[in-house]
Amino acid sequence: MRHSKRRHILGVSSSHRSAMLGNLSVALITHGRIKTTLAKAKALRPFIEKIITLAKKADQANDAARKLHFRRLAIARVRDKKAVAELFDNKVSEFSNRAGGYTRIYKLGQRVGDAAEMGLIELIDASDEGYPKRPKKKAAKSTKAKAKAEPEAEEAETVVEEFAEESAETEAPQEEAEVAEADASEEAKEG
Repeated sequence: MRHSKRRHILGVSSSHRSAMLGNLSVALITHGRIKTTLAKAKALRPFIEKIITLAKKADQANDAARKLHFRRLAIARVRDKKAVAELFDNKVSEFSNRAGGYTRIYKLGQRVGDAAEMGLIELIDASDEGYPKRPKKKAAKSTKAKAKAEPEAEEAETVVEEFAEESAETEAPQEEAEVAEADASEEAKEG
């Protein structure tokens, strides 16, 4: 099977690709946003989000050995101790309330020299509530609102009952007339 075989190749060898993604992630951690080609930005997104997840796990870990383990895993991928220290010590608090989606990519158009699609990738701030805006869930009605809604519901029920009675009264004469017409047509056929 060929499941999970698709990777961002970027036209380079695997060692070159891992070094390039490590360098891009260092720039993203230190500057907060970088401008690069769209293909590199799309390849960087899962790479840096896994590093940020390691930082969150280290932040939530209780013992020092686990914290050190997660930090060493991040250093093995990023290869810059200062950037990893910045992420693990300072920036991890920005992502503590997010379940994922730590980066955002904007398309910038084509580069002048070679017409490569350019993109801007940035780390999402803690103050950013979400993009795109999701509709907020409606809060449960309070007891006062429920108390007000109950009389209104009763009034609506009485109005519906009155309407049903009126329609029944108007339908009865129509039905009698239809029955009389049917009887008259049967008598005419017989006689």
